[in-house]
Formats: sequence, C-alpha cells, structure tokens
Amino acid sequence: MIHWLQPSKSADVAKYVECYWLIEKETDSTRYQYPKLNPDPCAHLIISPSKQTYQYDLNPGLASGEGSHWLFPHKQTFQLDHSKPFVHLGIKFHVGALYSLGRFSGKEPMLDNVKAINLSAQFDDQPLNENTLIELARHQADQCCDQLDSLLLPWLANATEDQHCKITQKALHVLDSAIISALGKQLFCSQRTLERSFLRVTGLTLKQCQSMNKLEAMLEYLYQRDSQEIDWVAVAFKFGFSDQPHLIRHLKKQLGLTPKTYEKERGLTIDAYGGVNSSPK
Repeated sequence: MIHWLQPSKSADVAKYVECYWLIEKETDSTRYQYPKLNPDPCAHLIISPSKQTYQYDLNPGLASGEGSHWLFPHKQTFQLDHSKPFVHLGIKFHVGALYSLGRFSGKEPMLDNVKAINLSAQFDDQPLNENTLIELARHQADQCCDQLDSLLLPWLANATEDQHCKITQKALHVLDSAIISALGKQLFCSQRTLERSFLRVTGLTLKQCQSMNKLEAMLEYLYQRDSQEIDWVAVAFKFGFSDQPHLIRHLKKQLGLTPKTYEKERGLTIDAYGGVNSSPK
C-alpha cells in the first residue's frame, strides 16, 4: 500500500476538514483483499478514477458503484472489497461538518451509507479531473493538499453555524473524557438540549460518538505495540471497561473479533480511510 495522510495548511479549511489521505493497492499486492473499515463518526469524500469500481458490505446491505463517492458516518463495521488494484484520494471531514456546509440540510443525516457523486457538480461545476488530482497525490503530496485547499475554500466560505452546531462543537471538545450524563451541566445547558442538538448535527448520540472514538483510540494503541507487550486486562481498564469480558464483548460486537484474534489479524481491522493503515503490500 502507498499511504499518506496530511492536514490542511489552511486554517479556514482545517476548521471543517480533519485531513487529506491517499491509499493505493498496486497490481502485485495480494494481501488483505477484504479489510474491515472501523465505525467512524466522520464523513469522507473519496476521489477515485471514474471507471474504478468500489464495493462496501454495509452489514446489512451492499453499496457498489464507480468513481468518486461520499462515505458517510457509519456505526457499523464495513467490509471493503480490495481484491483488485485501486487508488483513492480522500478528504476526511470533522464530525458534524456536513451540517455546517448545508449540502444535506433539511434531510436526515445520511448514516451508514455510501453515495456516488459527480465531483465537478459537487463543487459548483468547477472543471475537475480526478485522474489529474490522483496523479498529483501520488508524486507531490504537498502540492495535492494545496490544490485541495484551493478547491474547498469557495465551498467552505458559505458554511454557517447555528446554535445547534455551536453546542455540538463544545461537546466534541470534551466528549472523550466526559461523563455523558453530566455533560449538559458542564457546558451550561440542559442535557436534553445538548442531546437533541448533537443528534441533529451529527446523526449520532453522544454515547455512540464517544464509543466510536474510544474504539479508534484503543485500536491505535494496540497497533503501536507488539503482541507480547499487550496486557488485555490493563487495556480494558485503560479504555474504561469494567473488566476484560466487557472488552471482549465490545470488540466482538464492533469488529466481529475477540482480542486474541485481533492481536493476530490487526491489519484487517485498522481504519484504512483517513486513519492508521497497517496493511502491507
């Protein structure tokens, strides 16, 4: 795999975009043909060659198509079809960013879904060429990020933030270390108002988002350690589980794997789209 991940250099873009990323499987790569994509509260705009196919097992359901597409926030673990060579250039948005951008205003948040797009139409009919952007990403990552910044700035300039968005942003800043039942008091608003605003902006409950963030942090922690270093009882307590059985049940529910199986096959479950990627060629 060729894989890079870089933040935006523009403060105006970085307010809504977490990072840009590139992932590519070359023709001589045969490993990890059906990796799993972890639950993710963020949306990704995935730029791909127009005739390149994609397929996601949405558990339940199947999403397939060709070319560029939106990958919306998803509560389930998706399985990807990486059996053929492919290349994706991605834009990872912050949690709730699409609400501020207004492209899906008036609709229910498009959770657990994938949607094909016309890239030029997405950006007000600017003349865009997916192949040119991807080729630039392959050889000159910094220049590609600059190009994406220039592409996004006119769109992001029209972003609006209402009171629901402001409340949600405050919650996101402290969510990973917060006790959810006390979060409203901590942010000086009613718990009911907080819960309703957060759900409206992100499509997720506070508990769902916190759980997804915890899973991502735990998997990254495990990925950085050799198998002999991992004490599963200590991991359980570090990430807020009352004991090891609770951790086992959580991993089986989210990833379909026990800790011991994950320890052997961790490359199959790390988030390949805008997160840690451990899949070698």
